[in-house]
Amino acid sequence: MNEFAISLNIADRPYRLVVEKDHEELFRKATRLIDKRIKDYSVNYAYKDKQDLLAMVALEYATSFLQDEELLKQKEGQWKSKLEEVDHVLAEHLSEQDVP
Repeated sequence: MNEFAISLNIADRPYRLVVEKDHEELFRKATRLIDKRIKDYSVNYAYKDKQDLLAMVALEYATSFLQDEELLKQKEGQWKSKLEEVDHVLAEHLSEQDVP
């Protein structure tokens, strides 16, 4: 593994993380997304401190994650069903070929 330390600023707080080199840009992009959403929330909602904004961003992303997870489960079920259907058709076709 090629790990190294990076520094990120989230909600005006510095965080030092050890990440794999291949994931550095992903973490930096995530940080930019979080900070953008914090800024968006700060313009549209009243808040006491950045913790409130960070909580709203976390809630937004957690909800989105759960929705995506549910959609993925549905898609996996659909694909499984289709693959079982194809398998059944192929099995029937092959069994017909075996009959003299």
